[in-house]
Amino acid sequence: MTWLADGLIVLAGAAIGATSIGGVLVVPVLTGIAGLPLAEAVAASSLAFVPAGLLGWRAARVQAGLHATPWALHATALSGAVCGALLVHVVPTNGADLWLAALAAVSGLYGLASLMAAQGERPMPATAMLAVVGFAVGLGSALSGTGGPVLLLPLLLLRRTATAPALAAALAIQLPIALAASAAHWFGGHLPLAVGLKTGALVTAGALAGRFLARKMPARALRGSASLCLLAVAAWYAVR
Repeated sequence: MTWLADGLIVLAGAAIGATSIGGVLVVPVLTGIAGLPLAEAVAASSLAFVPAGLLGWRAARVQAGLHATPWALHATALSGAVCGALLVHVVPTNGADLWLAALAAVSGLYGLASLMAAQGERPMPATAMLAVVGFAVGLGSALSGTGGPVLLLPLLLLRRTATAPALAAALAIQLPIALAASAAHWFGGHLPLAVGLKTGALVTAGALAGRFLARKMPARALRGSASLCLLAVAAWYAVR
């Protein structure tokens, strides 16, 4: 990969650490700048999120307190991620490009809208609903090569779930999705190990820096910047 791709992946990791919604930036960098085929980039991205997922799991356990993430969410996210990792190698590239563009646009618009939205007050959804959401998030995340929070957090906050349990759930879901998707790619013989490990090191370094910056900068400024980056990615996919 080029130095530009490396730098942008570190920035994506910083967005993950600061706002949790930067994972969608990794695959466009791997395909558009590093020149990887889309399916290979998605597989490498899944592996790259494993160390960041470990950090997210640890942070979630500290942050969740009484709001422990229900295991139904993780169990169905695992199965959804396996399905998505298997499907990504048979989905037409054009369809996957459109999916990534839509995901980036919706996530970016969500981030901007959430700057003005009031904090939700509802508890976490019931177990049955969490099971459905978990499968959908796992499937979508593995298909797109994102870490999970970029899909789960908007879904929870749009239904006015309280911020603390929603953020804890989004942080924690990264690990099961990354592990399940990486395992499926590995057993299918589609996992670019060297690229995935290097990307993971860059993402993790960025995530650690992002968590540090998040303590120093206004949360609104961080979320707004990340959201604008997501919209820029969507625009890039639209004109490529």
